[in-house]
Amino acid sequence: MDLDVVGLHYDSRQVGQGGAFFALRGVVSDGHDFISSAIANGARVVICEETLEGIEQVTSERSDPVTPKRSDPVITVQVENSRRVMALAAAEFYGNPTQDMKVVGVTGTNGKTTITYMLESILDRAGLAPAVVGTINYRYGADLHQAPHTTPESLDLMKQISDFWHAGARSLAIEVSSHALEQCRADGVHFHVGVFTNLTPEHLDYHRDMEQYFTSKYHLFKELLPRDNGRAVINIDDAYGRRLAGMIPAALTCGRDQAADIYPENIDVSLNGIYGRVATPLGSVEVSSPLLGDFNVENLLCTVGAAVALGLSPQIIAEGLAATTGVPGRLEQIENDRDAVILVDYAHTGDALRRAIEAMNELAPRRILTVFGCGGDRDRSKRPIMAEVAARGSDITIATSDNPRTEDPEQILNDVRSGLIKVHECEWSKAEAVVGAGRGYVVIPDRRQAIEFAVSLLQPGDLLLVAGKGHEDYQILGTGRIYFDDREELRRALQAGGRQ
Repeated sequence: MDLDVVGLHYDSRQVGQGGAFFALRGVVSDGHDFISSAIANGARVVICEETLEGIEQVTSERSDPVTPKRSDPVITVQVENSRRVMALAAAEFYGNPTQDMKVVGVTGTNGKTTITYMLESILDRAGLAPAVVGTINYRYGADLHQAPHTTPESLDLMKQISDFWHAGARSLAIEVSSHALEQCRADGVHFHVGVFTNLTPEHLDYHRDMEQYFTSKYHLFKELLPRDNGRAVINIDDAYGRRLAGMIPAALTCGRDQAADIYPENIDVSLNGIYGRVATPLGSVEVSSPLLGDFNVENLLCTVGAAVALGLSPQIIAEGLAATTGVPGRLEQIENDRDAVILVDYAHTGDALRRAIEAMNELAPRRILTVFGCGGDRDRSKRPIMAEVAARGSDITIATSDNPRTEDPEQILNDVRSGLIKVHECEWSKAEAVVGAGRGYVVIPDRRQAIEFAVSLLQPGDLLLVAGKGHEDYQILGTGRIYFDDREELRRALQAGGRQ
């Protein structure tokens, strides 16, 4: 039978008369428990993974004018994977907007946001009117939306892309998280290019282990790219990247070694940025970028690879890279009059923090001071890892709160201490930190106070890294949010000292 569906929904509370409801299994709740509610709100179609009984009774007992009756029955469709079906249905419902767009999907633990920012600039230079969906926001030109998730649920994703398409977007750079790939959120997207950055321990509270984490990433390259003959771009400086490249012989590889398809011919990394030349199958690309840190060379190579995979010229790529401004919260510099370098970075994994601190060491500062914290209700195993990385790479380490969520901040910091004591025998008091004899750490649970204390310690030639939150302008305490921006806190602390 033919049936007009007026809306697609995965939240039963949003279902209207004539809508379709997808019963999704979640970590906290199961959409199958809300099917009756969806029907009561007017659902004509229910897509689910279980055989349902009693739907006839539920619909026939409803007699008010806004819900279906026996003469207007509910159609139930049982499927193997409701999430995948929803993603494909969403693409059809919103007119398959990505079919006529140049789409680059970027996945990996670190580097996704930075790469999408560079790609946005290159695609714009190429006249391809780029939209971006990622961790910081979803945007096209002046149309900007806050990002509750790196990759939104498939219905929200496809509606957002459709809106961008109708507004004029003709290309898309999208961060594709492991959660999104595992949950098939991007299965309705037509990808021209898929980029793999790296894989390091993260989200292991969700994925059982690194193997499952890798498998979730592989979904983009095994299932989604081949549908549209898309090209894989893989960073082979990463061990998992080398493994993935071995599974995809046609991949375009990038790395520091000349064995890669895209590699540096010469590169200079300094406090002024990254400059040099990169070899590609289309010819050399001149590189001029304000990005800081040697690890950003890998991000830059991946970006060049994606642009090459799209067939863009070396000149367009070079011009796009040169036009890229800094990425919010990614080694973002805070101006000051202390004759010191102050940086805010999103690093919230052991590997990302290690990369950031190593990059800072290469700048040869007098001392490195690092402020960091670990999120609550997340993978506890990374806390001592991050702590040890911070302690080994910094002269003074200040452990504090990040987003404690519903966990006790002191318990989180106890987990952090287990990594700090692998490097330092005992914890400093504030007074001992002020003296700064040798290397050590101090614990200050209040993040504002931790930042204020770090600023008070700054001396000419020092480098202060405030890590973990980057672009975020909030802290999650319990189940609520408060406004909190590391960058603003640093500026306030500097001004309070009367020296800015």
